[in-house]
Amino acid sequence: MDVFSRTFLPATAEAGLPMAAVSRHMHVMRRCVEPDDGAVLVSRCTRPDRPLGREYLMVLTYKRLVVTQETRVLRQMRLHLNTELRHLGNVVWHPDQRLGAVEFAATAIDGVRERFLIKVAQPKQVWHLDALLSHVFKPKTPLTQRSVTMEPPRLVSPLGAY
Repeated sequence: MDVFSRTFLPATAEAGLPMAAVSRHMHVMRRCVEPDDGAVLVSRCTRPDRPLGREYLMVLTYKRLVVTQETRVLRQMRLHLNTELRHLGNVVWHPDQRLGAVEFAATAIDGVRERFLIKVAQPKQVWHLDALLSHVFKPKTPLTQRSVTMEPPRLVSPLGAY
């Protein structure tokens, strides 16, 4: 069994997704994600600009973001977004515990701004989702780089920039 399969199924269980719905999306996901790439997040989501629109299934791995949608009539899978994380720009997310949701936005390589609203069942899951997104998208400072310099970071006054 590959890494994606071993991580995808527990992530869907954590999200509380029904296995029937997940299995319909699985063949599309397998075509998009490499077998050695682990799933970090699997979740249903909607588009905030289309509140009455269709639901999407978002899969975030360490290398890719894949979003699929099921058509209404024939229940066929449609690929909405399939991109490497390094091709995403201006990635931001806003946790809102009051709404029990996280709004996620990123600009794809073609310049289209994608926005998704990920709702969770319990308010504490908002912070778990925030931690997962931080784990994947926050830049990591190598330990060796920090230990070699050993000097505090230089602070630059913003007055000199104007």
